Amino acid sequence: MRTTVDLPEALLRQLKAQAALEGTSLKQLVLTLVERGLQSPAASAASLRSRSPLPTLALNQPLAFSQFSNAALFELLDD
Repeated sequence: MRTTVDLPEALLRQLKAQAALEGTSLKQLVLTLVERGLQSPAASAASLRSRSPLPTLALNQPLAFSQFSNAALFELLDD
């Protein structure tokens, strides 16, 4: 079955790089990761509960970007 998933560019680049390192296709890597995530739902649920729902920034530390763009903001959110 086909479906469409909207992924942030940074995540897609990371997935493509991981697939290349493993010598597999992006499709197969995503399928493997989804199956692995579904096999351990208790661990996934616990990690979701412990995460902050909003991204946080450390005080008194400069941001890594001097000019902000949508791409730069998504990079901050991905970290």
